[in-house]
Amino acid sequence: MNNMIVLPMIVPIITAIILVFLRNHIRLQRIISITTMVFVSGMSVLMLHLVQTRGIIKLDFSGWLPPYGILFVADSFALLLVLTASLVTAICLLYAFATIGERHERMFFYPFVLFLIAGVNGSFLTGDIFNLFVCFEVMLLASYVLVALGGEKFQLRESLKYVLINVVASWFFLVALAFLYGTLKTLNMAHIAQRVAEVGQEPILTVVAILFLIVFALKAGLLLFFWLPGSYSVPPTVVQALFAALLTKVGIYALFRTFTLMFPLNQDVTHVLIGIMAGATIVAGCMGALAGKDVRTIATYNVIIGVGFILIGLASGTETGFAGAIYYLMHDMLAKALLFLLIGTMIYLTGEIIVKNMSGLIRNYPLFGWIYFVVMCALTGIPPLSGFIGKVLIGQGAIEGQNYVLLAVGFASSVIVLYSLLRIFLASFFGETTISEDHQKPLPKLAMTSFVLLAICIVGIGIAAEGVAPYVENAAKTLANPAIYIEAVLGNME
Repeated sequence: MNNMIVLPMIVPIITAIILVFLRNHIRLQRIISITTMVFVSGMSVLMLHLVQTRGIIKLDFSGWLPPYGILFVADSFALLLVLTASLVTAICLLYAFATIGERHERMFFYPFVLFLIAGVNGSFLTGDIFNLFVCFEVMLLASYVLVALGGEKFQLRESLKYVLINVVASWFFLVALAFLYGTLKTLNMAHIAQRVAEVGQEPILTVVAILFLIVFALKAGLLLFFWLPGSYSVPPTVVQALFAALLTKVGIYALFRTFTLMFPLNQDVTHVLIGIMAGATIVAGCMGALAGKDVRTIATYNVIIGVGFILIGLASGTETGFAGAIYYLMHDMLAKALLFLLIGTMIYLTGEIIVKNMSGLIRNYPLFGWIYFVVMCALTGIPPLSGFIGKVLIGQGAIEGQNYVLLAVGFASSVIVLYSLLRIFLASFFGETTISEDHQKPLPKLAMTSFVLLAICIVGIGIAAEGVAPYVENAAKTLANPAIYIEAVLGNME
């Protein structure tokens, strides 16, 4: 039964390799890729139920027991993110079927999307920090191709910057791993946590922890986000949506694992630093969203605001804050995917990217316009949509941790988010329409289906919060009590 843990990573990889040989069979590629993601989503639901009823499950590859072997660990935190990421990818594939075009599909679009989700899911499930590095690289290698897909000049310029930044971050990651292994002689996350608890978080370990903070901050867009706006604006719309939904979330997940499990002791340094960076990220994101004149820039800076807000939950160091961050992570993956799909479609329909040059879209596409209204309300945190419960719990966690400045900054950002997205809504959807009947483009049915499905998920998570709560509470409890994770992984050690 534990062998299921590897399926969210290995199934997409195997499928991607098969699809490479089906380059000219576009319809077959579509069927296989969407079937794969539906299967992975179903397996994630099953594993989440198993963890809830039986506790954390793990898989020791080749029978090598911790801390010597490679292992995957499935707790509620990891599986909630695996499920959400897989679901988002499946829905985004529907949008891709209608919009990406055969030229991109013949350039191995589907295999690289599957490699991307394999790296994302592997990062969530690995119990070994070196394998976290490996899964990061699988994800990043796929993203390097996807960000440049199409080979346009502006894409190549931004992709070069994106690649260079991530290569530097990967180098820092390896340096941090070398120092960590040289100090503790292990790379198993649970064993690292046990060793740190035994010897204390000495200054050298705090330095290593800060190195990891720099690495994962670059990956997550936490303060060090200068590479993000350009890189997220040049690929095809569906790739932008996948990047906004998934890539920064892997960096956020790594920060949570690092500073709740492996380095939880010296919070006066690490957690305060995370809090400062989270607050600065929110402020910078708000400034960018306010100053943005085109819809892509506004959407991109809203991603940055979301990163900072989620990490207030980590900086609080409380179980309530962790629960809020998990809720908000799931919400943000769904909502940002939908936001970027909608923004890309607006550009396709109007041929414009500047907010003031669009007008009256809701008259031509009423359902499309009201779906945008739903995602705007969700990102603002208006009940009963998905963003509300996460924001409330993060706020409670900040109060419990006495992080009042972060609380004020975080909730002030909600006003900026509302203003920036409402500016698009009022300017682009209302007023005199700029699209005549002769020039009105039809909205592809599969694209509209993807919007509706993501909107249903956003509304569903908010309305059905009580059904999701036991899984989130279990995940938050594990984060707040690392001994649960350590016992599940190292319980058989002699």
